[in-house]
Amino acid sequence: MNNLNPVWIREQFPSLEQRVDTTQAVYFDGPGGTQVPKRVMESVNQYYLKMNSNIEGAFLTSQKSDQMLTNARNAMADFLNARSAKEISFGLNMTTHTFNISRAIGKSLKPGDEIIVTVLDHEANVSPWNALIENGIKVNCIDIRTEDCTLDLEDLESKLNERTKVVALGYASNAVGTINPVREIIRKAHQVGALVFVDAVHYAPHGPIDVQDLDCDFMACSTYKFFGPHLGVLYGKQEILDQLPAYKVRPAYDRFEIGTQNHEGIVGAMAAIEYLADVGDHYGKSFLNQYQDLEGRRLKLKTGLSVIEYYEKELMERLLAGLEEVPEVKIWGITDRRLLHQRTPTLGFTVTGFSPRKVAESLGCKGFFLWDGDFYAQALIERLGLLSSGGLVRLGLVHYNTSQEIDRFLFEIKRLVRST
Repeated sequence: MNNLNPVWIREQFPSLEQRVDTTQAVYFDGPGGTQVPKRVMESVNQYYLKMNSNIEGAFLTSQKSDQMLTNARNAMADFLNARSAKEISFGLNMTTHTFNISRAIGKSLKPGDEIIVTVLDHEANVSPWNALIENGIKVNCIDIRTEDCTLDLEDLESKLNERTKVVALGYASNAVGTINPVREIIRKAHQVGALVFVDAVHYAPHGPIDVQDLDCDFMACSTYKFFGPHLGVLYGKQEILDQLPAYKVRPAYDRFEIGTQNHEGIVGAMAAIEYLADVGDHYGKSFLNQYQDLEGRRLKLKTGLSVIEYYEKELMERLLAGLEEVPEVKIWGITDRRLLHQRTPTLGFTVTGFSPRKVAESLGCKGFFLWDGDFYAQALIERLGLLSSGGLVRLGLVHYNTSQEIDRFLFEIKRLVRST
């Protein structure tokens, strides 16, 4: 089924040629931000050359910018399978969008109303909702099962009730990779009349997204996590967005876009989406039968992200098998091979005798780019009892990584533990 060609893929990303001294760099830092294909760089350059202007002017460059923004909204609607481009708003980042939506929803809440967040989430989908506590809103937090870092759905059931107005959760954990049962949670939340806000920042580069199928009320993501520039994207059901009070200047086109937008970032984000559609066009044909109701770019995006998902699962199996041969390494999260569809290829681990920072530094000297710390998933790291010891080492795979890079990593991690 998988016929993705990593040679062609890597040729699209010029930064992968980076070296540390004389050693080829290995980019395992994707959860903090992916590299960008050359067409993204070229599109940003072309924006500055041929359409660098503000909007709604009666002259050529402004008109080109207007058309570009329309095209970009359509592309992002295709990426998320939104009903309409009118349901797409651009902004600084996911965090800013979430604060804007939480503040808007908060205007209609009253003391005694409740919101649900989770231990598993990035703080960007926790702090904006906790900010409403000062208005008398109660925020409940769903716990996890520490043995595999999955949400405790029984705890959710016990806290979900008719007073619940919002459920805020991540599509997937940016620290340990857990993919939440989002569709099931949305269904349960809607049964009690609650709105659902989904943080899809971490999940977006790893699999196809369909907001209509999920039936979420809001979804936010950041394009720099799926091969584009630093930019935030908000999806919201139009009928709900239209009812919310917006903090905006009167002439603003979009009620949830504040000020002049990052046009060069938006054109780059559109190029990233076109790149993913190209992946589908080149390598996604095995998945065509799964999406017979789609056509055009939406179909290419679905098949492209599906082949990426399949390829990354193979890489993850190889990585897990190798790390499980190293007794000093503890993997946090799902390791059961039958459940790999419930996780992204992002792996949090610790190494006996080494702090996470020491592991990252040692591997960094060998050309491996990976993160250490809490990754703003502070509640999770606290719950696992790892905050005082430096958190986790995080290794994140994306589709431009290869099996050879994994083998090289496994060799170096084994050499590291033997050095004690």
